[in-house]
Amino acid sequence: MARTPRLLDRIRGALSAFRRPAQPVVPPTAEGLPEMLGEVGAALLAASQATSDVRDTLLDLAGRYGRTDLRVIVLPTLVMIEDTSTVPSHMSTFAVSRDPLRLDQAGALEQIVRRAYEERPSPAEVLAQVTEGGTTPPRFGAAVRVLGYALLTVGFGLVLNPTLEAIPVYVILGIAVGIIARIGTRFPTLALILPVATAFAVTVAVSLLATPLVPDDVLRLVAPALVSFLPGLTLTIAAVELTAGEVIAGASRMVYGIARLGLLAFGVFAGLTVADSSGTTAANPAHLGAWAPWLGIAFVSIGYYLYAVAPRRSLLWIAYALVVAYAAQLLGNLLLGAELSGLVGALLVIPAVQLAGRLRSAPPRAVMLTCAYWLLVPGAMGFIGVGEATAGASGAADTLVQTFVSLAAIAIGMMLGAGLTKDAAAVARGWKTGSST
Repeated sequence: MARTPRLLDRIRGALSAFRRPAQPVVPPTAEGLPEMLGEVGAALLAASQATSDVRDTLLDLAGRYGRTDLRVIVLPTLVMIEDTSTVPSHMSTFAVSRDPLRLDQAGALEQIVRRAYEERPSPAEVLAQVTEGGTTPPRFGAAVRVLGYALLTVGFGLVLNPTLEAIPVYVILGIAVGIIARIGTRFPTLALILPVATAFAVTVAVSLLATPLVPDDVLRLVAPALVSFLPGLTLTIAAVELTAGEVIAGASRMVYGIARLGLLAFGVFAGLTVADSSGTTAANPAHLGAWAPWLGIAFVSIGYYLYAVAPRRSLLWIAYALVVAYAAQLLGNLLLGAELSGLVGALLVIPAVQLAGRLRSAPPRAVMLTCAYWLLVPGAMGFIGVGEATAGASGAADTLVQTFVSLAAIAIGMMLGAGLTKDAAAVARGWKTGSST
């Protein structure tokens, strides 16, 4: 009879286990993994990666640490990790509260993620490395970064509007906007209105001082100097997310990018109004030869290296990514036309960057891809279209339509390029495995 209560206890335990699903066993090496994944995801978002790519990276890391039960939700400014190993399940949120990462920080983050995937160090160690990497000071001072911004402005000017008369304007505006950007980001209140205020000040200065000496369109003179404020990269990532089915993330980024364009256009329109200028001139300066955009790419490479503080010994690789992107766009222009040239550019630049990233001397792929995206994105084109629309110029609607067609083409090209790269890598692994056996 003494055995009866013990037997009943066993029966009750078996029935309760049957009613309640078995909880996953957390491996000892995965303690603190949700916190690690959340911080890594927030850092990847700060490195301007699409939400779909961030989610895939976090799920791959969770699988490597034996936590396939974790659920991951990624939004443009928020990462949510649900731990189902507890009853009830626990949801942790991680906000993207940091500034956008510099290129050297983005490169170091990619190396941390790659090492975590390959070697599986403790989550606490990975978390400490991510936190430390986000607080490292830049190795270039303010003067060098302003010089980089000036070179960046001249480079984009040679790509977008390569006229000899405009080059001195690009230099002066690049230095001025570079100084404004460095000072303005230190004051949170000023940073909120910095794009509008900068667009207004630059437009007034160009309208009153530059156009009497340089007979060119104000918008095309101003656009290269505002390159750091243009939301071209945001719009391209939004198009990629929408193409990948990330409706909330893609739509929110698209709205933010369009609003940013609208604010910049408002600053330009206010500047034109104050300066009593229409923004257009009757003269049409002759463009430099076909060599000018290639020289512009060289300036853009050096400018990015200095202004965005790229990793050491990455200058030639940045130039490589930009040359591939521009050459692929030229090929796409010949095959499909200007509006769809970005499709060929994105389709070819992603495999080229992935292939180069396999070399030991190459920087992390994120560094090269970020620079290539900036050359692919039609942010300047959209800004010019919105500015022309606010100024009442003819052809502005056509420019806006071409911008969004270009966005869709680039997004499709990026999806195809990434997919083909993954398929080729899978085939290569299968071939290697088959040959070894």
